[in-house]
Amino acid sequence: MNQVSTRQLAEWLDNTLQARQFKDYCPNGLQVEGRDTVRHIITGVTASQALLDAAVQQNADAILVHHGWFWKNEDPVLRGAKRQRIATALQHGLNVLGYHLPLDAHPTLGNNAQLALQLGLEVDCDADGKPITFGPSDLMWSGRCAPCSLADFGENIAKALGRRPLVLGEPAKRVSTVAWCTGGAQNMMQAAIDRGVDVYISGEASEQNFHMAHESGTAYIAAGHHATERYGIKALGEAVAREFGLRVDFLDLDNPV
Repeated sequence: MNQVSTRQLAEWLDNTLQARQFKDYCPNGLQVEGRDTVRHIITGVTASQALLDAAVQQNADAILVHHGWFWKNEDPVLRGAKRQRIATALQHGLNVLGYHLPLDAHPTLGNNAQLALQLGLEVDCDADGKPITFGPSDLMWSGRCAPCSLADFGENIAKALGRRPLVLGEPAKRVSTVAWCTGGAQNMMQAAIDRGVDVYISGEASEQNFHMAHESGTAYIAAGHHATERYGIKALGEAVAREFGLRVDFLDLDNPV
């Protein structure tokens, strides 16, 4: 089995995702240092205790996730579940690598790019073929779906993601133009309204999205925070496997939110 140094792996990930260009809510990159070399990686959406336990059971050397640790404004005290997670990583020499906004934004491996593939969306691109981004921190994407009713579009999303989304708006509304931003991007809806799209997709929903959808004419779909962000980390893990010839296993641990 091939192996790579932890440092080389982290540097490749940092460079591939251009992690240093982002002002984020958490550190991106190697968050907890474990073994010096990596042969086997477990990827998943969140560095939860369940993902750590699975990595230990499979004798993995690292976990690679979208939602890592050490978020801004969280209590820095190591106790309870937070202590147990970190203790597990340290006890078993697990490297913990996390990439938040850099993974959302990557033009091919990122969550927005991969969600577009899953949903069959045509992405708006510039003359060089680069996705056109907009909204807060340029994290939002836009494009087109096959013209259909809002109700049918919701059904298509349910089939593609394997879970039924929350659909807000007139079911018979015809939709063809779409904006999206995965995860907890419900507060970005105004930028989608200003862009004049038919429907905006994110992961989670907030109370105001109901009113915005019915008052603006832009429908809203909450397709699940976890469900919309499974595909970027899976694609990133596959890219690591191709680059270094490592064993990389994606674990989709169910989360209904």
